[in-house]
Amino acid sequence: MLYDALMTASQANRRPESRGNEPPGPKRLLAVDTTTGCGSAALIEDGRVRAEIGVDSFGTHSARLPASIDVLLKSLHWTPADLDGYAVTPGPGSFTGIRIGLSLIQAFAFASGKPIAPVSSLRALAWKLRGDGLPAVCPLHDAKKGEVYAALYLCEKAKMKALVPEGAYAPEAFLKRLPRGRKILFIGGGFPILEAAMSGAEKKRAVLSPRTRFIAPEVGLLGAEIIAAGKGIGPDDLEPLYLRRSQAEEGR
Repeated sequence: MLYDALMTASQANRRPESRGNEPPGPKRLLAVDTTTGCGSAALIEDGRVRAEIGVDSFGTHSARLPASIDVLLKSLHWTPADLDGYAVTPGPGSFTGIRIGLSLIQAFAFASGKPIAPVSSLRALAWKLRGDGLPAVCPLHDAKKGEVYAALYLCEKAKMKALVPEGAYAPEAFLKRLPRGRKILFIGGGFPILEAAMSGAEKKRAVLSPRTRFIAPEVGLLGAEIIAAGKGIGPDDLEPLYLRRSQAEEGR
C-alpha cells in the first residue's frame, strides 16, 4: 500500500536542534529507508522535512520506491537535479531490502556526483523518539532465526550516546546488557521477539512506543548533519551494514 499521508511544507517542519556555528548542510536532500517492510522516502530542505511517503509492502520496494520518489519530487515541483545530496540506511535489516535502497541511491549519486550520508536504521529509529520522555531508547528489528538487531541509546535533546552497541543479539543475551532499575522505551518490529524472553520485572520496565516505523525523515535529518560535517561519501564507498552473514553464506 502506498500511503496517502504525503506531508508538505506546511505540515512537516521537523528540525534538529541547533548546535551552534555549524557549517551549512545540503539545501535539498533525498532520504530513503528500505531495511524493513516499512519502506519510506523523504525530502529535506534547509534542515526541515518537506515531504515524506511510506510503502508498507517489502516485496514491492524495488518497484514502488522509484515511483514514490517521483511523487515526492513532483509534490514540491522539484527534479532530481535540484537535490544536493542523499541519505540512506545501509542496515541493519533485510539483506534484500538493504540492497534495493543502496542500489537506488548509488544510481542517483553516480549520475549527479552529489554526496551520500549512510545512517544506521537503528540510530534513525531511536532518533524518532528523542524527547518522548524517557532518555533510554531501544530500537529493534527482527533479525530472523530468533534474534534481533538492537542497540540502546541515551537520547538527550540533540545528542545520542550508544549504551549498548548495535549488533545481532539472541534476546536473552541482549537483555543481560540492559541497565537494571530504569524504564526503557522500545520501538520497532523486533520487540515481540525480545518481549517473549523478558521476565515479569523486565516487562514492567518496558514501554513500547506506538510511533510509526517509517524513518526516512529521521534518516534525512541525521544525514544532513553528516554531509554538513564533510563526512558524506561517494557511491563507490557505500557499503551495506549487515551485522552478520546472510543465510546463504552461513549455509556454505
